[in-house]
Amino acid sequence: VGFQKILTLTYVDKLIDDVHKEFRDKYRNEFQQKGTLGLLNGTFDFKDDFMRLLRKVRAPTVMKTFEQSLKSQKTVKCMIETRGEKPKEKVKNKKNKGSKKEGTEAVTAPGKASVGDKQPSTAGDREELTKDEILQKNREEFFKRHMKAGEKSSKSPKPEAQKEKGKKPRVWDLGNSNAKVLDYSNSATNGSTEACPVEEFDPDIALGDRNREPGRLYDLEYESDDEAEEEKVIQNPSKPSTKKGGLGGMFGMLKGLVGSKSLTREDMDPVLEKMKDHLIAKNVAAEIAVQLCESVAKKLEGKVMGTFTTVTSTVKQALQEALVQILQPQRRVDVLRDVMDAQRHRRPYVVTFCGVNGVGKSTNLAKISFWLIENGFSVLIAACDTFRAGAVEQLRTHTRRLNALHPPESHGGRTMVQLYEKGYGKDAAGIAMEAISYARNQGFDVVLVDTAGRMQDNAPLMTALAKLIAVNAPDLVLFVGEALVGNEAVDQLVKFNKALADHSMAQTPRLIDGIVLTKFDTIDDKVGAAISMTYITSKPIVFVGTGQTYCDLRSLNAKAVVAALMKA
Repeated sequence: VGFQKILTLTYVDKLIDDVHKEFRDKYRNEFQQKGTLGLLNGTFDFKDDFMRLLRKVRAPTVMKTFEQSLKSQKTVKCMIETRGEKPKEKVKNKKNKGSKKEGTEAVTAPGKASVGDKQPSTAGDREELTKDEILQKNREEFFKRHMKAGEKSSKSPKPEAQKEKGKKPRVWDLGNSNAKVLDYSNSATNGSTEACPVEEFDPDIALGDRNREPGRLYDLEYESDDEAEEEKVIQNPSKPSTKKGGLGGMFGMLKGLVGSKSLTREDMDPVLEKMKDHLIAKNVAAEIAVQLCESVAKKLEGKVMGTFTTVTSTVKQALQEALVQILQPQRRVDVLRDVMDAQRHRRPYVVTFCGVNGVGKSTNLAKISFWLIENGFSVLIAACDTFRAGAVEQLRTHTRRLNALHPPESHGGRTMVQLYEKGYGKDAAGIAMEAISYARNQGFDVVLVDTAGRMQDNAPLMTALAKLIAVNAPDLVLFVGEALVGNEAVDQLVKFNKALADHSMAQTPRLIDGIVLTKFDTIDDKVGAAISMTYITSKPIVFVGTGQTYCDLRSLNAKAVVAALMKA
């Protein structure tokens, strides 16, 4: 409590200094004459002096009069402002900002000194004033230095700013340093490669694996060695139980076997519940996991089991067969066969890509273009994403790189890939129609139509997509979805199909024909999105994107996906 009261006494430090000096000056002679014994035997009458110093320090500070304030120095003339003089004063204020600070501080210093002159001058007061003056001078010098440095820095960039007009382009390590290549202000001529200059880049970065067979679409690979080891571990625990418990161990082993008994729902429910949770953990949509387990239960109910077969292994095998059947729909899409069939009829084969935002439509379109070029087909890319900034430039970059990998010299002077674009803000359906007619006239084999990404809940954009598909009647409509989604995959595909059916003008509406599953290299063994998408649409997964190079395109291997899905 005492310490908190002392905190309010701002004059304590000054009082202690004054008392110390006063006491030392008063009794200095006695200390020198008598020595230490004089200190012990002597008496010091210092009460009156202490009270005098205390009264002096406790004296209230005198407030400034109006004449001492800065306001009194202003005249009425300087307070009157006219409209013409207003901007000039603002400019002066900006330029002389530092000088104003110095001026105010210079005015406050003599004001303090004048107040101090009125107070009685003692040794302590003189010292306090000198300290303030020193601090004031230091501050003034600091502000002078600061303002000088600011003036220098503000003056120096002015001539540079006048000389350098415009922004310097950033040069990336793997990019092209030529500014003309990056200038897209001039309108590009459709179907001409002169507007798309060849870009220099490392082909190993774009191709990835150099040892592959050109034009071949490899299957997905998955090593199922872990599954075989797990089955061995599951089968072996029954052996040590026979050694330990004799007849008890034998009965324990036989208890887990059904042995010529028909399966009931009660036997399968615990196993099916575990299987359902396992499928959901592997990214299968919850609704589809339940339906799969229900179909397996109906299929196995009442079935007579073998002698040495467990319920778990029976349910697991039935589920595996059901998953393989789902991933291998009745209609198989063979793009190369369909392109050759269209060639015989002398028309281009048209593929439309659709999907939500950011799933990789343009990137995988470029991969499919590369695959088609390696199989000897010429490709026209229709830039129908007229909404997203940079969409046309992205396709133009892919076109340049594909032409660099497959130059016309390697194909008898024929340009294998070209871009058809009309800029931004145009009708996508009209651009697609013009691109198809251009491809028919120029003799292109395949037209790949890139569309803008759209959410399945956006009714106006879904109507525009349905119009594009209904007007142009493409040979193949591919839905591009990423392998990272879970329950969202069901919602996306159901609503895309519903929108295409609702807004179609034909009696038999055109729906999604196949699926491109992207970002498959990011999910490890959580491959449930493939099951969800094929189960909902009953359409095949035509392509699987597994990386960032043009060669990272695979066809679906149903057994590999099921092996990854059933891995514990």
